[in-house]
Amino acid sequence: MSESVYKVIELVGTSSESWEKAATTAVERAAQSLRDLRVAEVVELDMHLEDGKVVTYRAKVKVSFKYEDA
Repeated sequence: MSESVYKVIELVGTSSESWEKAATTAVERAAQSLRDLRVAEVVELDMHLEDGKVVTYRAKVKVSFKYEDA
């Protein structure tokens, strides 16, 4: 088995529905431009509020993918 290197990036996904949808949005968007995604870790959850009501759920997600030389 050859040795591998993985890069980790941090993304913030948003959703008006739920934290789960916010995290899914971040991963699905990353998958559109990155190859070989390996692991996604939710590291923080928060909400945007307006007039005391939840407007947007936000999920900070760390996503790793295999690093390839150019």
